[in-house]
Formats: sequence, C-alpha cells, structure tokens
Amino acid sequence: MIRALLMLTFWGLALPPAAIIFMPWTFITGDVTDMYNAFMWGALAGVRLAGVRARLIGLDKLDPKRAYIFMSNHVSNLDPPLMIPLLGRRTSVLVKKELFRIPLLGKAMRMGSLIPVDRGNRDAGIAAVEAAREVVRQGLSMTIYVEGHRSYDGKLLPFKKGPFYLATECQVAVVPVTMSGTHYAMPKGRFAIKPTTVDIIFHDVIEPQDFGSRESLMEKVRTVIDSGLPKECQSMPHAAATAPAHG
Repeated sequence: MIRALLMLTFWGLALPPAAIIFMPWTFITGDVTDMYNAFMWGALAGVRLAGVRARLIGLDKLDPKRAYIFMSNHVSNLDPPLMIPLLGRRTSVLVKKELFRIPLLGKAMRMGSLIPVDRGNRDAGIAAVEAAREVVRQGLSMTIYVEGHRSYDGKLLPFKKGPFYLATECQVAVVPVTMSGTHYAMPKGRFAIKPTTVDIIFHDVIEPQDFGSRESLMEKVRTVIDSGLPKECQSMPHAAATAPAHG
C-alpha cells in the first residue's frame, strides 16, 4: 500500500506545477508537445517510484514516423501510465469520462486530444469512436484498450467493436500489444502495488490490406494478444509463439 500511496502522492504534487507551467505555454504557442512530454514523464516516474519497471519487446521494429492504432489488453490501472510514455511518440487515448472532471487533469487531457468515453452508454461510445477518427485523420496515433474494462484474472475479456470499426474506416495500421505483468503488480480490486518488471510486447504490424472484415481483424488481434499472455492466462492454444523477439 505504501508504494501505491507514494505513486499517488507524487502525481498529486507534480500535477499542479506542471499544469501551471505548461498549460499557459501551450495556449501561447498552440503546441501541446512540451506539456504532453511533461505529463508523460510524470506518469512514468510515478510508476517507477512504486517499483514497477517495463521491458519493451518489439517496439524498435516500428516506424517512428507512422501513425498506428495500438490495441492492447487491460489488466491494471498501471497499464496506461506505464505503456503510453514509453511509446516514444504522441498518442491519443480513449479515457473514461470521470477523469475529465478532475479540473487540471481534465483540461490537460482535452488539450492533448485525449477522448472521453462513457463505457456504459452506447451512443456516447459511438461519438467517442467518431472523435477518435478525427484524431487519427490528423496523423496522431491512438492507443485503445480493446476490452473496455480491466480483466480480473488476466485473461482476455470480449473485445469492443468500436476500435475495429475505427481501424477499418480509417485504414490505419494496427499494432496488437500484450501487457504481461501488471496483473501481478496491481490487479483489479487491489490498491497495493508489488514491485515487478512488466513485459510490454509490441507484435507485428497488421497492415490495412491484411485486415479483411472487421470480424476477421478482431480475431487476428485477439489471437496475437492472447499469444503473449502468460500460459495460465491464455484462452486458446498457439501452435507457435507469435510475439516478436526481444529488441
């Protein structure tokens, strides 16, 4: 519990000065880059203070100049602040709407083109996908946790259809991502954090010409993400490992 409190305290102390410095600068310059980088540094620093590290697998194979839709599993509240700062490129994210009510944080997320989503409202979900489509068309990457909720046991939940509608409509390359280890560090329903090293596996890119139907793309992404999970969390047999080699 001390590790979690340390992380939250760091974020609570770092957010106000970062907002005071970088939000006015963003208004003046019209460029959100410095503010985005500052918030990403703070997010990752908080997780590291809690004793959680990441081992990146396959990220070096991606083209830093391309926009992608990163589709990841979701097992812990640690997933976004650990993964997103390590992408090395600016990305938008679908974020539960409740976080946008936090005054400074909500304003910063809107300025950074993050997208609020009401997971219990179908119409709001459609609107969020439409907003995401506009972000992707501007050349920004998207990071989407395709289950929509955190898994209690580390196994994949049913996928939401919206991300696959977005990918096929915009014809943007998809990168399946497996988070492996955050379920051990901080599973859903537990506040305490255990120190560990997390594997973040960036699987081979699925190009638009290889999508097939939305249902076919969903099955491809599910199979690949599942293949990177620990054996006890996999829901299907795999003839061969599909995760890329360590970079």
